[in-house]
Amino acid sequence: MKALLQRVARASVEVAGDTVGAIGPGLLVLVGIEPADDEAACARMLKRLLEYRVFADSEQRMNLSLQDVGGGLLLVSQFTLAADTRSGRRPSFSTAAPPAQGERLFDYLVSLARDLHPEVQTGRFGADMQVSLVNDGPVTFLLSI
Repeated sequence: MKALLQRVARASVEVAGDTVGAIGPGLLVLVGIEPADDEAACARMLKRLLEYRVFADSEQRMNLSLQDVGGGLLLVSQFTLAADTRSGRRPSFSTAAPPAQGERLFDYLVSLARDLHPEVQTGRFGADMQVSLVNDGPVTFLLSI
């Protein structure tokens, strides 16, 4: 599982012109699920996302987590993160989980997140989404499990 997290001032996701998810300050996380991923991987990734220290403390050091600051969490499925890009000029998606597995695990990740964090929004799995964000910093990290 890969997660591209971005610290944002605000972010939103639209599907067919309708906003399906939006947050103020917090984390926008693009999630790529791979064939070997399971529920345990989702739990480990969520723990990292909630506890990863990317927010500034009073000394402007990245010492605070999403849980510490109470920011929003916008989770967006993005199978292209799991693509094999090591060679050629076109990505291979053989390293991404099949859609049924990806959707099941993404839904599980969202469910866990909603149990543990007060503000969780999502995109729509498999939809053509337009993601808008104001990256704060910019701060962007790629996490892998």
